[in-house]
Amino acid sequence: MYPSKKKNTSRLLPFFWIYLVLAFLLGSVSLQASVILIPMDAEGQENHLKAYGITYWVLTKQQKVQWLLNYRGGSFLIPDGEAIRNECKIRGVSFEVLSDAQATEILETIASPSQNMEAVILEKAPKIAVYSPKGNQPWDDAVTMVLAFAEIPYVTLYDEEVLDDKLAIYDWLHLHHEDFTGQYGKFYGAYRTAPWYIEGKREAEALATRLGYQKVSEEKSAVAQKIRNYVIGGGFMFAMCSATDSFDIALAAEGVDICEPMFDGDPSDPNYQQQLDYSKTFAFTDFILERNPRRYEFSSIDMTNKREDIPRESDYFTLMDFSAKWDPVPTMLCQNHTALVKGFMGQTTAFAPSEVKPTVLVLGENRLNGEARYIHGIKGRGFFTFYGGHDPEDYQHRVGDPKTELELHPNSPGYRLILNNILFPAARKKKQKT
Repeated sequence: MYPSKKKNTSRLLPFFWIYLVLAFLLGSVSLQASVILIPMDAEGQENHLKAYGITYWVLTKQQKVQWLLNYRGGSFLIPDGEAIRNECKIRGVSFEVLSDAQATEILETIASPSQNMEAVILEKAPKIAVYSPKGNQPWDDAVTMVLAFAEIPYVTLYDEEVLDDKLAIYDWLHLHHEDFTGQYGKFYGAYRTAPWYIEGKREAEALATRLGYQKVSEEKSAVAQKIRNYVIGGGFMFAMCSATDSFDIALAAEGVDICEPMFDGDPSDPNYQQQLDYSKTFAFTDFILERNPRRYEFSSIDMTNKREDIPRESDYFTLMDFSAKWDPVPTMLCQNHTALVKGFMGQTTAFAPSEVKPTVLVLGENRLNGEARYIHGIKGRGFFTFYGGHDPEDYQHRVGDPKTELELHPNSPGYRLILNNILFPAARKKKQKT
């Protein structure tokens, strides 16, 4: 009896040890593969733009992400999983698998008071809306191009939806390269006989009439007021190029006719410059409107015609350095793998610093020409960011130029600034009220 027991035990021993070894190995793998780091520095990331799309995609799965401000270009720490790894591989996004101990060491470094770093938790995927005419192609606007490239979903809306209070369901709003003053983009001087200009003017007038307004300028002013209220109520607004200064001009000129007869059929108000109310604007003050309807310019805010001495090869702007622990919002908006970003032009290229309100933060500036390129502020319970220029990878975009192929610019620092703004609302813990 005893010998038989020993024999059975000896047969079981090899299987027992094999089980223990397998259990140990499996346990070690689970411990070492607990999180994924998406590096965002220049050396570690092959596709910065699509990396934002991965982060947004993870948030849509009701999983939280840690945005590691100033750590390797603003990297992301996300939960590990086979589906996430596969998605990174499919989209061409570089990632590193970290153990719990490695992740803890990184977070401890970031938490150190001696480091200008911070870990910000992103909690939900923001609902994104783009204010744009229905007929516009996605490549007409840098934001829609990069959203499509990064595979981040968005909804397009325009005047009807804004006036019908549809903004309330969205966390983030981008303003297309729009003219909120009713002067049709100030294209009159060069393109007043062009078929696209004539048709666009006709459509805008028909829309204003359908919505119950006598003039396009009155209808656009009403739209600007709705957007203002959306931001004051807690919304996030981002604007580029002419949507920046024309929006503030429309707010300051509420109830004042600043349009000449070729735009709205009757003369402008006498002394309309003196009737502007700068207290109503978001970012700009003390600006002088351009009275010449043939000049492709809205006001003295823009510095496009004041930068003749800047050669293209020297046209860069510098991102400001903020305290990540004390100023996480501007730090988030400036995350990049370089502090020096290539300049690019637009109808509104840059902002005169003397006309930027002192309550507004300058996030990026061209020190050679003394101009603000990228600014941010608070209005009520909401936030706004204005970014000068049309397309970060098309230096001087002109009407009819081909679209930018972002496949050729997957690491664009200028486009990264747009995507920083898209993720910014994800860090908000309180529900937006609009």
